[in-house]
Amino acid sequence: MTTAPWRDPALPAADRVDDLLSRMTLEEKTAQLYGVWVGAATDGDGVAPLQREMTAEYDWDELITRGLGQLTRSFGTAPVDPVLGAQALARAQRRIAAAGRFGIPALAHEECLAGFTAWGATAYPVPLAWGASFDPALVEQLGRHIGRDLRSVGVHQGLAPVLDVVRDPRWGRVEETIGEDPYLVGTVGAAYVRGLESAGIVATLKHFAGYASSAGARNLAPVRAGVREFADVTLPPFEMALREGGARSVMAAYTETDGVPVSADPGLLSHLLRDEWGFTGTVVADYFGIGFLQTQHRVAGDEAGAAHLALAAGIDVELPTLKCYGTPLVTAVRAGRVPESLVDRAARRVLLQKCELGLLDEDWRPEPEGPVDLDSAGNRALARRLAEESVVLLDNPDGLLPLAPDTRVAVVGPRAADALAMLGCYSFPSHVLTHHPEIPLDLSIPTVLDALRAELPDAKVTFAEGCGVSDPDTAGFAEAVARAAEADVCVAVLGDRAGLFGRGTSGEGCDVADLQLPGVQAELLDALLTTGVPVILVLLTGRPYALGRWHGRLGAVVQAFFPGEEGGPALAGVLSGRVNPSGRLPVSVPRGPGGQPWTYLQPPLGLAGEVSSLDPTPLYPFGHGRSYTSFTWQDHTGNDVTEIGTDGSYDLSLTVRNTGERAGAEVVQLYLHDPVASVTRPDVRLIGYQRVELAPGEARRVTFRFHPDLSSFTDRTGARVVEPGALELRLGPSSTEVRHTARLRLTGPVRVVGADRRLRCEVEVSEGTD
Repeated sequence: MTTAPWRDPALPAADRVDDLLSRMTLEEKTAQLYGVWVGAATDGDGVAPLQREMTAEYDWDELITRGLGQLTRSFGTAPVDPVLGAQALARAQRRIAAAGRFGIPALAHEECLAGFTAWGATAYPVPLAWGASFDPALVEQLGRHIGRDLRSVGVHQGLAPVLDVVRDPRWGRVEETIGEDPYLVGTVGAAYVRGLESAGIVATLKHFAGYASSAGARNLAPVRAGVREFADVTLPPFEMALREGGARSVMAAYTETDGVPVSADPGLLSHLLRDEWGFTGTVVADYFGIGFLQTQHRVAGDEAGAAHLALAAGIDVELPTLKCYGTPLVTAVRAGRVPESLVDRAARRVLLQKCELGLLDEDWRPEPEGPVDLDSAGNRALARRLAEESVVLLDNPDGLLPLAPDTRVAVVGPRAADALAMLGCYSFPSHVLTHHPEIPLDLSIPTVLDALRAELPDAKVTFAEGCGVSDPDTAGFAEAVARAAEADVCVAVLGDRAGLFGRGTSGEGCDVADLQLPGVQAELLDALLTTGVPVILVLLTGRPYALGRWHGRLGAVVQAFFPGEEGGPALAGVLSGRVNPSGRLPVSVPRGPGGQPWTYLQPPLGLAGEVSSLDPTPLYPFGHGRSYTSFTWQDHTGNDVTEIGTDGSYDLSLTVRNTGERAGAEVVQLYLHDPVASVTRPDVRLIGYQRVELAPGEARRVTFRFHPDLSSFTDRTGARVVEPGALELRLGPSSTEVRHTARLRLTGPVRVVGADRRLRCEVEVSEGTD
């Protein structure tokens, strides 16, 4: 029997796909360009915007005779036993392959923002906690673990990570981001991508691009970012994740920028992404994003028009289910409204990816290999370590922490005894299981209360909820105050409830008007302080909240950003002292709740000054975090002004020593200050960092290898340039505390840089001197 060229694994993938495309009908080619969402709800509350209105009806048996591009969320739509789900997915794939002329299976995708969004899968800390760890190597391990779990049940593509840079903390999806700095987002995000891709999973970068810059922090609101903000803040994390992480897919954002919807923007999805950056993978629509061109953006008159705009812009795959790329597209091509060449271009990209994944090979088998255990001991250990590294000790002015082992502790607050307090909105329990109250959690998630009792067995621990997360009822205040008054110390556990589209206080579609703690939690904290008993504030949130109201009145402040299923023991370990906190803020914590859209990346007029009565200075700055031990920074290099060319290099070194009595981790941060530039620049911005773990008395030498590419920015002409002139490299433990400054002078002409510029400041850590 002669094997068709497209089936021959010895041939180049491009040749195989070209042969296959030449044999396919228009209907078969378009079938590769959409997914099908089996079991998606069409009534009640959904898990995607306007799900009920946008979900189409179809005949499955008839549909798959043409083939199928993708299967949408076989595990992430309803509670499915992972073993049975893997078997069901394999059966579905065999049906799809048997029904079509070419026997091509679908590519299965799932959400994996904070772990595989599946029943019983490990619920890891949310991405904002990844940023707080300042530990890309650990996040790469996380991606690898999640990727292996996806592969173990037959999934090919993961819809993560989110690389949106926080521009306004009132936005509901802040919990899904890595932080407010593009360098932190890019380095940590690229690490996650490397891990996911190393496990054979197609990583999908979200949301390309500008989604987090929506006006007024409203989900899906128009984006009014300027050209330079877009180029210098929004885009760099995506570029880094593609170049350094190797992501093979990008998801188009819902939003419009300056009147042009992303899903209809060839300048962004084709010219920049493919022509300038060299991306060769697939671009997928965010759920229903192509249909939104007609129904929400109103730049298309019908579904065929929306399909034409999206295909021309460069969107290859319609997710989550067919609506525009199905019959409307076929009809439009037949009528001459849409060039068939656009279908061919997208189908070629999809089939190339399927070829890379082995889905075109004759020996392809849908049954996954190996056992299925989505919450293994290794997963939980990794979840615990990441949770511990991400907890930020914001303040401990009088050394109240760690707690004494035999103290009397009153644990108070609506987040203290609720397992869901640990989880973000894209965890399976928060995202899906709330729609199935009859189904058990199927995960062990210790609460802060349970974990603290286990951590301090000799302590007397009492509890009162005090109030709910967001309701106005204050009836529980009296009991909470009574428990606090009887104790030596009160631990107030406050924060968010993750949810979707207004069903939570944090999460997709859960935007807020200001940054005051939800409900009456602020009043509860005030009432606890009236007792005179020291109060330790523990925050479990998806965004930063204004804490200036209590500054100087609290015994300690501990911040955790939805730390996952092992977050309770991690927090208890920090409170007891078993864990030395090492997290650093990936977002600034504001002083007042006014909700000004503010991050630390501000030019001079964005900072406090005499021209306005509003002071945006944060209470705790980006990069801030305290420890139970102490560190000294010494033996800095670069005490004199050094001249280097605009294409030169410069090494900046220092020695970090643990001068305390216990092991700990310091995070050395390198910031750039550009005194004079042709356009206004942020006063400081992060260009390098290194987490350094040290035993008591131990020292390490840290060397940052600076290249002027790291000082580049977008000038008035739209070019990215390195300008000659003075620069300052500032070393510090946060964005506002400077321990050492190295002064440089760049010499030579203005240098235009492109996609091959250096994106990362390399760091070397060596043995310190005694």
